[in-house]
Amino acid sequence: MYSKNYLGRHVIAVDAMGGDCGPESVVCGLSGFASPSLHFIVFGDAEKIHRYASGLPSGLSYEIRHTDIAVTGNMDVMSSIREGKRSSMGLAIQSVMEKEAMAVVSSGNTGLYMALAKIILKTIEGIDRPAIASVIPGKAGRAIFLDLGANAECDLKNLVDFAIMGEVLARSVFNKNSAGVALLNIGAEDTKGSRLIKKTAEILKETIDNYVGFVEGNDLCSGNVDVVVTDGFTGNVALKTMEGTAKYLVGEVKEAIRNDLLSTIGSLLMKSTITSLKNKMDPRLYNGAILVGLNGVVVKSHGNSDAIGFANAVSFTINILKNNIFDKIKKLLDRSSRYDLNKNIAGG
Repeated sequence: MYSKNYLGRHVIAVDAMGGDCGPESVVCGLSGFASPSLHFIVFGDAEKIHRYASGLPSGLSYEIRHTDIAVTGNMDVMSSIREGKRSSMGLAIQSVMEKEAMAVVSSGNTGLYMALAKIILKTIEGIDRPAIASVIPGKAGRAIFLDLGANAECDLKNLVDFAIMGEVLARSVFNKNSAGVALLNIGAEDTKGSRLIKKTAEILKETIDNYVGFVEGNDLCSGNVDVVVTDGFTGNVALKTMEGTAKYLVGEVKEAIRNDLLSTIGSLLMKSTITSLKNKMDPRLYNGAILVGLNGVVVKSHGNSDAIGFANAVSFTINILKNNIFDKIKKLLDRSSRYDLNKNIAGG
C-alpha cells in the first residue's frame, strides 16, 4: 500500500544529482509533466535544484528532499555503498522500498545505481542478477534489448534469466501473448558462437516456447524479433555503437545540407521526411531503461542526458506505471517457475 498522501497519483522519485548534466537536465526535464495524476519527489542539493526550479510550471506537482551527498563515478564501490544510502540516489531508491514512491529514475553511475538498488530493493525470488533492459527501434517493429551494462560477465543461468525476463517484459510492453526471443551471436548458424552461447541456446529451446535462435549485430534494428539477449559487456558496446552511428549520420546529413545549395533546397522540400528520419535516429527519444529483476520499478536514464533525454526517461517510467508492467512481470515470472532451470542447467 502506497502513502495515503498521494492516493490516485503516480509518484516518482527522482535523483536530481545523477548524470553529467544534473541537476539542470533533471529539473528542466520535469517541466512537461504538469498533471494532477503525477507527483515527483526530487532528491538532491536543494540550493542547486532551486536554481532551475524557478522556471517550472505552476501545475507541476513536486517536492524537494534535501541531501548534500551525491554518488559520483569517481567513488570506489565500497565508499559509494557506504555513503550511497544517504545520497540523492540512495534516498530515491529507499522511497520505493518504503512504498512512498512507485518508481525511481536516475542518470547516475550505472554500476553504483544497480548495486544500491539490489541492496535496498533486493531481487525478485529466483533471479540472481537484475539486467538493464530497454526498447530499441526497428524497421519492422520495436524490440527489448538486454543486458545493456549491468553485468559485464554472465554465466549460463544469468543469460537464461535475462531471456525469461525479456520475454515477460516484451509481452507486457508490446501487449502480446507471446514474444520471439533471440540470442545475440557472431553468426546465425547453430555451429557458431562460444560454448556459453551454444549451451544457453540449448536451454532456451527447452524453456521458452518462442525461442527463435541467433541474431547478428546487423539484425538488431530489423525488428524481426521481440527480444534480443546478450551479456552486459556486449550489450553496452552494441547499444553505444548504435547511438554513436545515429549521431554521426545525423551530423553528416546536417553538414551536407549546410554546405550545398541544391541540398539545402532539397531539404526544404523534404522537411517532413528529414524531420521524421532525424526523430527515428535521435537516441534521446529512446532514453529510459528498466532494471528488470528487482522488487520495484527502477529506471536508468543515460548519464549524459539533457532535458529532452531525461524527459523521455520519465515518459518511459510513466508508461510502465500506467500499464502496471511491474506487477505483470512478477506474475509472469511466477508462472515461469514451472521451468526447472537449475535442473536443466545442471544436467548440461
